Amino acid sequence: MSDAPKKVVLAYSGGLDTSIILKWLQTEYGCEVITFTADLGQGEELEPARAKAELLGINPENIHIVDVREEFVRDFVFPMFRANAVYEGLYLLGTSIARPLISKHLVEIAHQHGADAVAHGATGKGNDQVRFELSALALDPSIRVIAPWREWNLNSRTSLIEFAEQNQIPIAKNKRGEAPFSVDANLLHTSSEGTVLEDPAVEAPDYVAQRIVAVEDAPNEPEFIEVTFERGDAVAINGEALSPATILTRLNEIGGKHGVGLLDFVENRFVGMKSRGVYETPGGTILLEAHRGIEQITLDSGAGHLKDSIMPRYAELIYNGFWFSPEREALQALIDKTQEHVTGTVKLKLYKGSVRTVARWSDHSLYSEKHVTFEDDAGAYDQKDAAGFIRLNALRLKLIAARNARVK
Repeated sequence: MSDAPKKVVLAYSGGLDTSIILKWLQTEYGCEVITFTADLGQGEELEPARAKAELLGINPENIHIVDVREEFVRDFVFPMFRANAVYEGLYLLGTSIARPLISKHLVEIAHQHGADAVAHGATGKGNDQVRFELSALALDPSIRVIAPWREWNLNSRTSLIEFAEQNQIPIAKNKRGEAPFSVDANLLHTSSEGTVLEDPAVEAPDYVAQRIVAVEDAPNEPEFIEVTFERGDAVAINGEALSPATILTRLNEIGGKHGVGLLDFVENRFVGMKSRGVYETPGGTILLEAHRGIEQITLDSGAGHLKDSIMPRYAELIYNGFWFSPEREALQALIDKTQEHVTGTVKLKLYKGSVRTVARWSDHSLYSEKHVTFEDDAGAYDQKDAAGFIRLNALRLKLIAARNARVK
């Protein structure tokens, strides 16, 4: 094939689908394949991916397994949480925010090896193909992106199994039948989609949940924790300073134990269809509540309301794959400016699937008890000032009412 790539960097999980893609790239294009496996905190042992790649003929020097957990939380999750970003009012963007990081490493490894293409295992129906490719092309406009699911004719589980058997690709016993649902996981969340979850009129089976205990099985006593922030980022839990990834790991453990962060959601995909997913985001749910809590006393109303007004646009950009776009970076600069004084501590109560702020304090607080007290404020606020304030704000409403009465 004259236009075949010579070297391809593949986003490789070590699972059946990406192992088939690896062999397909070798047989279809006759190219050298380099693998990249990211440790995003998905909770799986990743060394088997190295052994699987070697078994499929990959030179050990071409196998990259990288622990990106700290980078993921520090450079992607935390900036997103400064914005309190949620997609369509509910989804905390756990899959969406991981894709630009994977693409970044794919491109960097491609440059390191002189590769002319990168490849991913996302299907032609989903959002991830868009996220991977927009990110890769934003970082290297000359890079070629190969999406086998849009090219090959292996369009059924049977044909995939047959290809694996013909090419001596090991197949786990549980992969021979149709999986009950598809799972994507990282340190921020677990996403479950497909098969038993495809009918939104049918309640998701209990066995789908992997990180969160059922609310009925959560402890019967509440737990209180404190999360400390500096400039909008969590830096400590219960007074103990921790790294970004360690903070999210610890919050996942606490939230999962109390049944916090389960979402059954039908979303609008960027490619046009609706899809149903079950998301488990225990640590992220706590983090969002805590960040909102500390903003309540440290963020000016004008800045806070402006920030809230742009949040849906910011969340949509991440969901649609535009992390490396100039508009996302411009919004991030505005968001980060608002976080300069978002420093302090929030106390939270976790109980039976809920997490809520119960106290918050900060040296940067804008809250003035003497201004809001129902007791004697010692002259801090003159209530007579409110009369002129109301008259001025009512003026245009009075003029409109007078006009409407006149022209009836």
